[in-house]
Amino acid sequence: MNEPVLQLDAIDKTYNKGMPGEVCVLRGASVSVQPGEVVALVAPSGAGKSTLLHIAGLLDRPDAGRVAIGGAEMTGQSDRRRTATRRAEVGFVYQFHHLLPEFTALENIVLPQLAAGRRRGEAEARARDLLARVGVEARADHRPAELSGGEQQRVAFCRALANAPRLLLADEPTGNLDPATADRVFATLMELVRDTGLAALIATHNLELAARMDRQLHLEDGHLS
Repeated sequence: MNEPVLQLDAIDKTYNKGMPGEVCVLRGASVSVQPGEVVALVAPSGAGKSTLLHIAGLLDRPDAGRVAIGGAEMTGQSDRRRTATRRAEVGFVYQFHHLLPEFTALENIVLPQLAAGRRRGEAEARARDLLARVGVEARADHRPAELSGGEQQRVAFCRALANAPRLLLADEPTGNLDPATADRVFATLMELVRDTGLAALIATHNLELAARMDRQLHLEDGHLS
């Protein structure tokens, strides 16, 4: 089997540690995700799934445990090294698309590529290719307010994949959509993951969508099973 793209070993995380009212959200949580694998992270709201995703995506640090991306140890690395790895290796999708409202769909996908050093012509070509993959190429020059909820989330997927990451982390990516639109958007997400060979960890409380992924992890009382 290939080396995991994401490896979390014995992750602990407590908020307000040592203070009255401290909350332990992760207790020895471990998970690995292989290239091309789609893993569902199932938990109710407030159970700690967003915290786990933030630790996996190098946005937060655990109190204890090990984080590795593509076999590279990340836990003790500097903020600069973690930021560089996150920019190159990790794509994020959230429940709310967080597209920049003053920019078009195309520009929202071009901007992270420019930040990574890609030339504008190349960035625009990749953005148009990604939009075509998800069926919204005709909306490239529209701003987010001119797009439907499903179209906005498809553009958000494209933005997450703009710099060709190896790991996709998604936090309730269909949670703000009606059931029919959620189904179509999820199908698009799965197709993108399969086509690109990404490793994907997708947090959801939708058991029907979770059942369509390769396997499920359940987070309860800080423990993964």
